[in-house]
Amino acid sequence: MIARIWHGFTTPEDANKYEKMLRENILPVIERVAECKGAQVLRRNHKTESEFTIITYFENLKAVIAFAGEDYTKAVVEPGARKLLTRCNIRAAHYEVIDMIASGDLMKFAGRKAESNK
Repeated sequence: MIARIWHGFTTPEDANKYEKMLRENILPVIERVAECKGAQVLRRNHKTESEFTIITYFENLKAVIAFAGEDYTKAVVEPGARKLLTRCNIRAAHYEVIDMIASGDLMKFAGRKAESNK
């Protein structure tokens, strides 16, 4: 499995709008990619900006390319999201997932994604 990691930043004022866009518009598209195994959205608020880390999981590199294109390290950023971001990585990092654990509680927290995997 491949983990794709990307970072984007917003103003504190736009953070909730960006989070809503992720939940309603961006994650559902990623979820429909064949061999997408899930995604995590992490948020860290700083005094002058909010940082988002998006980790998506794909079965293999072929699935990453299906999502991101041949230049698969290039960031995939929706035009609407670009308007809310003050800065972001232009490239995503990719890692081979060696191991992962998740308790039942973590899967309950994941909510929508956990339900759709049943």
